[in-house]
Amino acid sequence: MSQSEGSLEDSLRFESFILPVLKDCNEFHDVCFLKGPDDHQCSTLKAEIPISMPCLSSSVRYSSTAVNKSTASYSYVIVGAGSAGCVLANRLSENASDSVLLLEAGPKDKQLGSTRLSWKIHMPAALTYNLCNDKYNWFYHTLPQAHMDDRVMYWPRGRVWGGSSSLNAMVYIRGHAEDYNRWQSEGAEGWGYDYCLPYFRKAQTHELGADRYRGGDGPLHVTRGKTSHPLHHAFIEAGQQAGYPFTDDMNGFQQEGVGWMDMTIHRGKRWSTASAYLRPVLSRANLRTEVSCMVTRILFDGTRARGVEYQQNGQTKKVFADKEVILSGGAINSPQLLLLSGVGNADELRKHDIPVIQHLPAKDTHQHSLTLLLLSDIYIYFVICIFTPLISMYLLKIFLEWYFSPSHDLCGGFIRSRPGVPHPDIQFHFLPSQVIDHGRVKSNIEAFQVHVGPMRSTSVGWLKLKSKDPFDHPIIQPNYLSTDTDVWEFRECIKLTREIFAQKAFDPFRGPEVQPGPATQSDAEIDSFVRQKADSAYHPSCTCKMGSASDSMAVVDPALRVYGLQGLRVVDASVMPSMVSGNLNAPTIMIAEKAVDAIKGIPSLHDPGVPVYQPVTLETQR
Repeated sequence: MSQSEGSLEDSLRFESFILPVLKDCNEFHDVCFLKGPDDHQCSTLKAEIPISMPCLSSSVRYSSTAVNKSTASYSYVIVGAGSAGCVLANRLSENASDSVLLLEAGPKDKQLGSTRLSWKIHMPAALTYNLCNDKYNWFYHTLPQAHMDDRVMYWPRGRVWGGSSSLNAMVYIRGHAEDYNRWQSEGAEGWGYDYCLPYFRKAQTHELGADRYRGGDGPLHVTRGKTSHPLHHAFIEAGQQAGYPFTDDMNGFQQEGVGWMDMTIHRGKRWSTASAYLRPVLSRANLRTEVSCMVTRILFDGTRARGVEYQQNGQTKKVFADKEVILSGGAINSPQLLLLSGVGNADELRKHDIPVIQHLPAKDTHQHSLTLLLLSDIYIYFVICIFTPLISMYLLKIFLEWYFSPSHDLCGGFIRSRPGVPHPDIQFHFLPSQVIDHGRVKSNIEAFQVHVGPMRSTSVGWLKLKSKDPFDHPIIQPNYLSTDTDVWEFRECIKLTREIFAQKAFDPFRGPEVQPGPATQSDAEIDSFVRQKADSAYHPSCTCKMGSASDSMAVVDPALRVYGLQGLRVVDASVMPSMVSGNLNAPTIMIAEKAVDAIKGIPSLHDPGVPVYQPVTLETQR
């Protein structure tokens, strides 16, 4: 039988036997959804069924497996097995009556079933390997930055089980309590610090034990990165000599000051969300995971998300969600997928010939992303040589131990840039060696460095599609240093860092200043140095901003549901209403933990009245 004869026979069978049945049932949706709205048989069916029939109503209950039993359907389809996606997969599959599918664009975080063979991920000291490798990395780049000498900035983002928690420096920083209170004031009702802290605790098992601020029985193991390294101790001592307080817990009562950082390390290994949440529950019968799945669009029935389409091993596949589709691709991938699926600025979508499902307008017509709000921070390297050959030989031993050890410890600090700032706006990460250009450039000197930068930059960027091809990276425009405030704050970062490194604690170790160098002194010279050398701190957020219904910039409501649509949520760093004062991994995990209760319809945890440190006076910086 020829292909044309077969097609004719199928059409006759459809019209003679299936059509009469479908005219009186809701399976019309299933057939046309599976075949596609442009299919000839679906068009014929639409023409023959009265428009008033209940089965054409988008409010009708959808059964994705009613017609095609071979089409997969799950209660929840989660896009992205990163810092948020792994949390969701674990918590949502706790209910055996719900089925969960987790789709990841990258590979697993193990080889031949072993994490040891993936040592570049799981050995903490090997973190720079994957920052330079596109095997586990989306390898994003920004547009040339007009205020940074037209440099193109490199943005590594995780594309592997665990997402960026499998690539990052394992720093566990929650941000300041006032960040979350600000979220609440910005329209994220129920996201104040007293509502977020219980979920930080729920996620965590801290090696120092549970208290009002720390968790004691969560999946995420956190250690205190305290070492005997003399340079770490010198930095903490120098910070205090410069007038800053010591803090014994940057995630507890007092963020402000210098001290030891918490790390997501457990028994000498990186403790990503894949290690903490996903791999321990892979044996659950109601949880399925797929890797190498590039999700290309969300499938809609009217304004209800019904599933997703994805590419895997050269094949196009569809999968349906009976309850919800949840996007957890991160601050770049989640907004990109929404735009590819017809959710965003209608004018911009039409430029790419993408049918508009939901128009999310923008306040500012010259910005054309989903939310038009892309926030990310940058930092600057400050490098000092180690002083004498004798000291260098002594420290070389320690450096080698640090490099080859499975451990990885950091100290740092949070300070205020000027009087009147209510909580810290500058962050330090101190390293007893060098990481140059994301680890892509090897150091040829023995030196120590600090990465320093402002945490609440005022420059606002945007993200939009390059094309309708899902494999094209989106256009990323962070607009770094586009405000006078950001330029001034970076200038202060240099001056305040120099002040700390000039303290007596560094006298035994301090050699010449390599970067910026003694020739960089005036404000103009410092500004020029920052434009030439500042780099990405890997913390993009706010591209699917959470806010109230009256906020035209908001993409999701406080329950993280996409406005104007049903069955679709976004759960990752993209939903942050504004930047937090610190690293993003811990807050992203908290967001996912809190989102689970919203998805399940459980009232949010609440712990009012937790005390938070306030400076004695705001009239001085210290």
